[in-house]
Amino acid sequence: VQLQASGGGLVQAGGSLRLSCAASGITFSISAMAWYRQAPGKQRELVAGISSRGITNYLDSVKGRFTISRDNAKNTVYLQMNSLRPEDTAVYSCNANMGLRSYWGQGTLVTVSS
Repeated sequence: VQLQASGGGLVQAGGSLRLSCAASGITFSISAMAWYRQAPGKQRELVAGISSRGITNYLDSVKGRFTISRDNAKNTVYLQMNSLRPEDTAVYSCNANMGLRSYWGQGTLVTVSS
């Protein structure tokens, strides 16, 4: 199983980034997918999730700014991040949840400068 995240980088406050996570080795279409983040010195937190049927949920602080989506044909989940803030700086990781099993990808660093 591989979850390959990409799209992180350095951006100024107010800017945008789109993260991608390409999955292989799982039945992507039936997996719930999510993005988590962990800032230095803080616990990992769920940023956004999307069910196999496309139902989404978001961390309160990113509602209206971030959008999670999935493309089952490409086995890829995306996180569009707009109006980025310095407090969004973190390592973002994707997760695939198939009920009994959960898989993690490597993180991608997002740094938002003020």
